[in-house]
Amino acid sequence: MLRNDQLDQWDRDAFFHPSTHLAQHARGESANRVIKTASGVFIEDRDGQRLLDAFAGLYCVNVGYGRGEIADAIADQARELAYYHSYVGHGTEASITLAKMILDRAPKGMSKVYFGLGGSDANETNVKLVWYYNNILGRSEKKKIISRWRGYHGSGLITGSLTGLELFHNKFDLPFDQVIHTEAPFYFRRTDLDQTEDQFVAHCVTELEALIAREGADTIAAFIGEPILGTGGIVPPPSGYWEAIQSVLRKHDILLIADEVVTGFGRLGTMFGADHYGMTPDIITIAKGLTSAYAPLSGSIIGDTVWKVLEQGTDENGPIGHGWTYSAHPIGAAAGVANLKLLDDLGLVDNAREVGVYLNQAMSEALSDHPNVGEVRGEGLLCAVEFVKDKDNRTFFDPADKIGPRLSAKMLEQSKVIARAMPQGDILGFAPPFCLTQTQADEIVAATAKALTATLS
Repeated sequence: MLRNDQLDQWDRDAFFHPSTHLAQHARGESANRVIKTASGVFIEDRDGQRLLDAFAGLYCVNVGYGRGEIADAIADQARELAYYHSYVGHGTEASITLAKMILDRAPKGMSKVYFGLGGSDANETNVKLVWYYNNILGRSEKKKIISRWRGYHGSGLITGSLTGLELFHNKFDLPFDQVIHTEAPFYFRRTDLDQTEDQFVAHCVTELEALIAREGADTIAAFIGEPILGTGGIVPPPSGYWEAIQSVLRKHDILLIADEVVTGFGRLGTMFGADHYGMTPDIITIAKGLTSAYAPLSGSIIGDTVWKVLEQGTDENGPIGHGWTYSAHPIGAAAGVANLKLLDDLGLVDNAREVGVYLNQAMSEALSDHPNVGEVRGEGLLCAVEFVKDKDNRTFFDPADKIGPRLSAKMLEQSKVIARAMPQGDILGFAPPFCLTQTQADEIVAATAKALTATLS
């Protein structure tokens, strides 16, 4: 097959890849894959390799690849009006329509949608608005944000601080002092193995209460959390967790930011994770599933209580001093409108729920008895398998063994299936497009089992 080998050299000479070992890549010691085309749940690289993408890009190509309806909407919008800003009351048909469509699907009590480009900038917006909110209320000391260890909320300055993963802190002088972290609701990795789930939830609440007492409730503005931990290991919360946590937040007048970048628009089999887990957030972060990544777009859905104070602030101080050049970009908004229509028209949220149950059950049945499988867990079209050295004593592998990355590489080599090796643990993650079939789910399970046998026989 003819290849443009110059492209490979340009890649290593010119392209700064995110989340990459820079030196190894520049030296040619790591893989270089140029993706050419895609359809449904499959991508194809320039060498003609067809790969089943069991992670939907980065849990984002929810409706699947190659949807002409979204491509046409983007092209039509670009021809009609490629760009205009949204400052000082300007809007486009696409941005206004999308805002209405989002609120029609959002949990009760939400008021307005602010648009950005990605989940990181949406959470930066959220923190700024929380600080503004408390300044307008005369609570100038109530500014700290509680996040959770292993949570993922972006890789900017504040958002990288909110993220509770070492990789995003090391050598970046993060986290900032305004961000404090509490226990992750990760029952499998609990310190006390004798704890029941109820006892572990009580422990998480005790840790949160102790943190608030140490810092002072009058200094804490908000708590941010993903309904289900994503990049930290794809970890559903223990039963009763969100009810217990929200009780603490209400008692101390602490706002709740639900980061739904991964879970928003159907991944759990419900439109929002907040509905799935009975959360009543003050702000919701959205991105990936908003456009299924066909164009960059994110959003902050602002609840009624916060919105009223923001209005008060502009009455007292004039226009709010926050905005991005590309806020509510019409091409991204057009993609979002077409994407949400597809979710409805094709019944993809229902399929995510039904095939998600099938995938998780099949993965559990195939792997749970393996001596090196510590846990199979998931919800909706999210699934994870965590590997251990000794199941009986819950002994973990040495990180230097890189079991997770080796398993992921073996799945790609043997079965042409893409799984994600999650950080801070030997965990394989799965988050396929919502159009996944049961037959394709079986392929993912079989590929995982085959790689496990080859790697840890």
